[in-house]
Amino acid sequence: MAEDDKPRGKPAVKAKIPSAQNIRSPEFTPHGISAGRGSGLNRPSGLTAKDAKKRRLKVIAGVVVAALAISGGVYWWVNRPDPEIQVTGKFAAEPKVEIPTKLAPTKSLKVSTPIKGAGPAIADGDTVYVQFATYKWAKDKDEENSRVKSSSEKVRSSYEEAAQNPQGGGPMHLVVGKSGLKNIDKSLVGKTAGSRLVLQLPPSKELTQLSPQQISAKDAILFVMDIQAVVPKSQQPQGTEKKLDDKALPKVEDKGAGKEPKVTVPDKGAPDKLQVKTLVEGSGPALAKGDEAVVNYTGKIWKTGKKFDSSWDNKQPATFPIGSGQTIPGFDKGLTGAKVGSRVLLVLPPEEGYGKKGSPPTIKGDDTLVFVVDILAKVYK
Repeated sequence: MAEDDKPRGKPAVKAKIPSAQNIRSPEFTPHGISAGRGSGLNRPSGLTAKDAKKRRLKVIAGVVVAALAISGGVYWWVNRPDPEIQVTGKFAAEPKVEIPTKLAPTKSLKVSTPIKGAGPAIADGDTVYVQFATYKWAKDKDEENSRVKSSSEKVRSSYEEAAQNPQGGGPMHLVVGKSGLKNIDKSLVGKTAGSRLVLQLPPSKELTQLSPQQISAKDAILFVMDIQAVVPKSQQPQGTEKKLDDKALPKVEDKGAGKEPKVTVPDKGAPDKLQVKTLVEGSGPALAKGDEAVVNYTGKIWKTGKKFDSSWDNKQPATFPIGSGQTIPGFDKGLTGAKVGSRVLLVLPPEEGYGKKGSPPTIKGDDTLVFVVDILAKVYK
């Protein structure tokens, strides 16, 4: 047997080469590539530990801010304020009124005072001179917009009526407690002249009298009112009495609250100059040029003692402009500077009254006139 044919121990074991498709990733990891999560081999990072910490804090802060913004937005949405009625503009002038359609008509009386005046306060029984605007405020629904809850329209405006009729326009008067509108009467007590009130009046049958053709018992009303003057219930002077003992001038005798005083003209020649005598000095503001005054007055002719005019007989105080030349000269001169609450005696020679032409047929061109004037209120503008 040849040497090469001799056995040399155990035969060599052949290596079994695995198929590529049977190789799993844990068994075969190319050099330089991470074995994945948990392998302990991570990609190198350019951030230092300090930088990484800063970035984590920024992310956390951003999440907190976003959460607060979301929660704050939700809180605002749940607690967001209702839309509000807007009434703007100057006192004693037509206001601009906006009633949001998203606001349902009021179910209770609500009163606000966007302009608060410095005049006298209103008491039950007083007469107030006011300008106003009335708005019908009704329920409404829009099928395409569920947020629409109401509609509104202007029903009446005394401001517009005054502009259309300057001679007959101006403040309207009502007696507090006798207006026929309980909520309005109640809302006026305690308010002051020079104030603007905004009244939200709930539906009621009594409101229909404001405009029976336009307002129903189901409609609420928005009422904007400017209080321009307050006349006391007593309609008498409010101040300090001053005695007049001049026998050459008429004698004035008080007859009580709300009553015309007795005026006795002396059987003497009339003075040839304007006479202004304060019988009661009022405690209110002094009348200035351009003011309007609410007064009671009586007028007599010196020569005959005959009464030719009286607001007491007319059962309604009169309103006069002061110092602007719109009335007879003696009124302008005699009442300018007089205080509200005063009683004033005026003796007007012809040139201070109706002049040489007089006021036919009652007043002749040479007649001297006697007036007693109670200044009841000032008209705030």
